[in-house]
Amino acid sequence: MSINTLPPVDAALTLGGFLRDRRARLPPAAGENSRRRTPGLRREEVATRAHVSVTWYTWLEQGRGGPPSDEVLERLARALELDAASREFMFLLAQQRPPPIRAGQAADVSPALQRVLDGMTATPAIIKTPVWDIVAWNAAAAAVLSDYASQSAKERNLLRRLFITDSVRKSMPDWEADARFALAAFRVDAARAGDSSDAAALTAELQAGSPDFRQMWAGNETSGHYVGIKRIQRPGVGSITLEYQSLSVDSAAGLSMVVFTPLTKADADGIALLLSGKG
Repeated sequence: MSINTLPPVDAALTLGGFLRDRRARLPPAAGENSRRRTPGLRREEVATRAHVSVTWYTWLEQGRGGPPSDEVLERLARALELDAASREFMFLLAQQRPPPIRAGQAADVSPALQRVLDGMTATPAIIKTPVWDIVAWNAAAAAVLSDYASQSAKERNLLRRLFITDSVRKSMPDWEADARFALAAFRVDAARAGDSSDAAALTAELQAGSPDFRQMWAGNETSGHYVGIKRIQRPGVGSITLEYQSLSVDSAAGLSMVVFTPLTKADADGIALLLSGKG
């Protein structure tokens, strides 16, 4: 092979190759096998299942016609009986991004995921949804950030806490900068969630109830990464500075884990004091 010749692209890593492979894995209707020279479904059958034209489906397998829409990809996922991992892989091949998060998809926290949280005994950590509802936390988060167990599901939303709960605002010396950054990250999370009625309802509620939210939301700022430094004030302890990092949870689409790490030994000592109940 010439040094100027690139190796051929693996067909399995193209949308067309993926569609052909998955079509070949599906059994035809009973009694059809004996009349077929190749395994699997015909293109016409997949097109009928997906409610697209045979010509359009053929183009997709041939790598023509441009990237299909979310709606077409969802219909193809159902037609080809794809599991969650294969559906995500098809979206990545077609659009170079994961599929939109389905409504109600991101609420289940497995016992294994909770054990990961609980294993971080001196590091606050929470699990949040794309609309920033806190759905799980560890003991360190309850001691340092908030007693989430005593709150309703609505009260555990991070944006409501930032913009509506006065005690949260008073505990954050850098509230405005923190709120602007959080809102920029939330805007991206909401876009990743696609057409989310929950996100739309939350933003409408906060625009009506918080002038600060309304003003910041109008700025249209975005941030693709929820990473930074946060200072909080705690009675009996004083100021604690935390580095935070948001990590996606591969085992639960749409959920992300936010880990708050003490910046200095003094900050770690403050967390230990709060965990001891003496703060």
